[in-house]
Amino acid sequence: MIELKDLCKTFNASSGTVEALKDINLTINDGEIFGIIGLSGAGKSTLVRCINLLERPTYGSVIIDGKDMTQLSRSELLKMRRSISMIFQGFNLLEQRSVLRNVTFPLEISGVKLSDAKKKAMELLKIVGLEQKAAAYPAQLSGGQKQRVAIARALATDPRYLLCDEATSALDPNTTRSILELLDQINQTLGVTIVVITHEMKVIDQICDRVAVIDQSRIAEVGKVSDVFTNPKSEIARELILPQDRAALDTTGGQKLRLIFDGNYSQEPLLSKLILECQAPINIIFADTKEYEGAIYGHMIIELPSDYRQADKVITWLRSSPIKWKEED
Repeated sequence: MIELKDLCKTFNASSGTVEALKDINLTINDGEIFGIIGLSGAGKSTLVRCINLLERPTYGSVIIDGKDMTQLSRSELLKMRRSISMIFQGFNLLEQRSVLRNVTFPLEISGVKLSDAKKKAMELLKIVGLEQKAAAYPAQLSGGQKQRVAIARALATDPRYLLCDEATSALDPNTTRSILELLDQINQTLGVTIVVITHEMKVIDQICDRVAVIDQSRIAEVGKVSDVFTNPKSEIARELILPQDRAALDTTGGQKLRLIFDGNYSQEPLLSKLILECQAPINIIFADTKEYEGAIYGHMIIELPSDYRQADKVITWLRSSPIKWKEED
């Protein structure tokens, strides 16, 4: 388990002191995939680097498996870091080493015999689907392949925790999807706790169990992905989750409502019932729904008829229905 308590991080700059993190309190449970999302400059990369003390917090505690990382000696800290691996946006592979030798590198540093290191590296390359590329060099790989090598290398020390700092930001959508599927597989089969740092809600939505939204160095919101996705409470969460529908709200016409799908009644044709029973022409001007754990989550913006009597019928029907909804400005 990872516990962050009253975590603060400040930097000294020419313009004065910069507070990168302010009063961060988070608990990341063993075995979950936990997302941290925020805009550029919000503090999310600093936060993940504080977890393994690549950045030492100015105040507060980082407690991993019951041990306060900030209180450990250098040798104790190095030992703890073996259980915490990290992958980055830029892959950080050693260009002069083959794929195999990139994966063996952390094992060699730890004093593992090269023959044993190579054997384990091949097992890891098989997990990430690149055993046939063992003799290749990074320059010969695609971006997705490079990230798979980086993941294999990160797993070489049998970590309990894997920190992913914008690990898919440099990849195209299809490659991103395959890397996220690989991370999910690693979580399921190896039991590795994964922390995902990103500015993209689609990344969080695909694999995370819970998410923390960070804004201006503070945690704005924490919750299950399905809860935050369907009912974001903070302004920054709404901006991150609902960015595409701003133009939709500028259309002229009748009153606009947002329908919220929270996983209940996924198999019922409620919208069809609304239209048929109210005999009202409903205009769907935006929709974004996802399947999560077998249920449908998301939201839809509809425009009501300009005729106030038909619009009133729809609102009356919605008030007596199980659909969650709210008016849009």
